[in-house]
Formats: sequence, C-alpha cells, structure tokens
Amino acid sequence: MRLPAFAIFVLPVLLLGGCTQSHTEPPVVDSGPTQTSSTLADVLAAQPAETQARYQYRNPQATLEFVGVQPGMTVVEALPGGGWYSKILLEYLGNEGHLIGVNYAQDLWGNFPFANEEYLANMAAWPTTWPQSAQAWRGADSAGVSAFVFGNVAEERKGTVDAVLFVRALHNMARFEEKTPFLHNALVDAYDLLKPGGIVGIVQHEARVDTPDAWANGSAGYLKRSKVIAAMEQVGFEYNGASDINANGLDQPTTDDVVWRLPPSFAGSKDNPGLKAAIVAVGESNRMTLKFTKPS
Repeated sequence: MRLPAFAIFVLPVLLLGGCTQSHTEPPVVDSGPTQTSSTLADVLAAQPAETQARYQYRNPQATLEFVGVQPGMTVVEALPGGGWYSKILLEYLGNEGHLIGVNYAQDLWGNFPFANEEYLANMAAWPTTWPQSAQAWRGADSAGVSAFVFGNVAEERKGTVDAVLFVRALHNMARFEEKTPFLHNALVDAYDLLKPGGIVGIVQHEARVDTPDAWANGSAGYLKRSKVIAAMEQVGFEYNGASDINANGLDQPTTDDVVWRLPPSFAGSKDNPGLKAAIVAVGESNRMTLKFTKPS
C-alpha cells in the first residue's frame, strides 16, 4: 500500500486512540445502580442521524444479533476510536453490563511515519483518556466502561469477558505480522480474556480469494477470510460460521486500490466530484462477518 493514501485515512482515526505499556490499571467508571437495559432496536432508533446514516452499511442490529451480544454482558471492543459502536453498546449492555475498550500495543504505533514523540505520548495515555471520553456518552442506564491495550492484560481480567468484538480492527495488526506478531498476540489476549464458551465477533474488510496474498496482508485494509479463520483457530478458537450481513459485492478493488478510497474516508477523491460520486455509488467496503467461540 502506498503510505500517503494510508496516512490520509489513518491519521484522523488514530488520533482517537492510543495505548500504554504501563501495568497500572486505569480507573473503572462505575455503572451505578442496576437498571433495565433498553432493547437493541430502541437504542439504535435513539442514535443521531449521522450514526443512523451508516446503518445501511454497518447493520449493527443484525451484526450484534448474529454474534450473540446480550444486555448485561462484559464486552471488549477492539479499537473503539470515536465510539461509533461504543455508544450503541453502552446503552444496549445496560447497567448490569460493562464495556472495555482495547487499543493496539504501544510498539505498533512506531511503524507509522506520522507517530512522533508527542503522538506516542498521547497514545500512551489512552487507557485513561478513552474511558473519560466514553463517560460523556453514557446515560443513566448505561454500562460501566474501562480500557487497556493489547499486550497488557491484567491477570484479574482473564476469564471474565463474555464477548470480544473486532470491528474493522485486524488489518493494521496483520500488516506488520512478519515483523512483530501483533495480530497473533492480540488474539491470544482475547482468548485469555474470555470465559469458557465466550464469543468473538469479527467484521473485517474482505479481500477476494483471487487477489494476491501480498496485497491482501492488511496494508490495503483487506484480509482474506481463510487467513482470519486460520489465525483464530491457531490460537484455539472454534469457528462457528459466517454471515453476509455486511457483504457488498460492489466493492471490487484492484491491487492498486486501498479500502480508504471508500466512504467515509474518500482518500483520493475528495477534490474530484466525478470520482467521488462513483465511490459513493459503491458504498462502504465488502466485509466478512464471522463468529468464533472459546471452547467450554
């Protein structure tokens, strides 16, 4: 992938996240007294218009139902960023639930040319600053919230989680896998966090089976389904199946393309109305939706 195209996309997104190698646990925001959680349909209907505009591509109700996320669960959300899914989950999980954000390992950021010293320092503060931001998204009946980073799982967290969600979060770990096993290590962390029988839901930009493996290594945003399944099974997860909920057959990238050419990034077409119109007609990326469980 050409770094300039990637940087156009990733910089504003990464500014929302960060991580630390410190073994000091960040504070947990208390969820308060127990209340009854809202139905998923109610939560989705209450989201702002700009969030609902993405439902046609992200299908949050069908996705969460396929994975099996339920009110009252403890859920880990990988790379939650600005909270598109987090804001839904906080309300849906309810006061008996807990949402844990997890970001990339601190040493992953050094692979990006824009990650200067100040940026890395901001990322190191993420396990504290992200829960503070998420506090503003909570209502009276919302789940509690906390955060950590991959590679820094506290012993007391292990075996306490009901579900882990990787929503468009695997490619930036996979692209550096030959240098450092970021993806493998994150999946080990997910396995350790889950209770026996716990679930993993994956939504990931999907490369066609006929594309070159060198292109579909995550650097363009896309991964092959076979690669994801193999990585999960290597760690010990059981594959439970797939859904075409988030599939988009109009997304047919060539090896000259990156996923960030598509909405909402529009890398390369923001100043070209004709090209942007063609990209809008494609919509968001073609995505695999997979479910796994940790054996009981």
